[in-house]
Amino acid sequence: MKQSIFKIISNEPLNASVYKMELSGDTADCVCGGFVNIALTGKFLRRPISVCDVEGDILTIIYKVVGKGTEQLAKLQSGEELDLLTGLGNGYDLSLSGETPLLIGGGVGVPPMYLLAKKLIAAGKEVSVILGFNTKDEIFYKNEFEALGAKVTVTTADGSEGIRGFVTDAMRELSYSYIYTCGPEPMLRAVYAASATSAQFSFEERMGCGFGACMGCSCKTITGYKRICKEGPVLKKEEILWEAYV
Repeated sequence: MKQSIFKIISNEPLNASVYKMELSGDTADCVCGGFVNIALTGKFLRRPISVCDVEGDILTIIYKVVGKGTEQLAKLQSGEELDLLTGLGNGYDLSLSGETPLLIGGGVGVPPMYLLAKKLIAAGKEVSVILGFNTKDEIFYKNEFEALGAKVTVTTADGSEGIRGFVTDAMRELSYSYIYTCGPEPMLRAVYAASATSAQFSFEERMGCGFGACMGCSCKTITGYKRICKEGPVLKKEEILWEAYV
């Protein structure tokens, strides 16, 4: 974990509630599947945001405006500075992917899939991506995944674009060697039940400190309690005890 000052390069909406922010700073310990914790003026707790992309000293994050903290974040302008804790979380293990990995992102679980897809494609893997949203108006980053060379399938709950239904409806049509996924808990449960291979699941959780000190995001696994912010947010399929998330 490292505390650093980052300068905002851009902060623009991707749709009505989702924003993309690019920052410059020390990105050396920003990991694929990890997150940063952002300090905001007047707010006691930092805001955890997943790493979407890292290119040199440029960090990209994508966040949804859901409360006062993210509302404040959306109002920030280029040139302003943010205090970030970086190098947080246990990221994805790319060595387990096989040759044809499947990446599944739901809503704001989409951003961490981007850097993962980028790294897997650079390693010569044939990557398929399922992006799940409620409606066409919520879709973002489809073109960016396609530009990487990934095979992209979009699902919308209302059928306004792509496959009508959920990410699991698209899974039935694909073959894959391994699964990586991030999204809301109901989606993760459904992917778990539908998956034909091993997988890694990134959990969304309320975090107090973000680096394992407060124990506020602990969950029970087959090997004992783990902190989502420290030993997670990525857990392997075989260690998950779903009753711990009831």
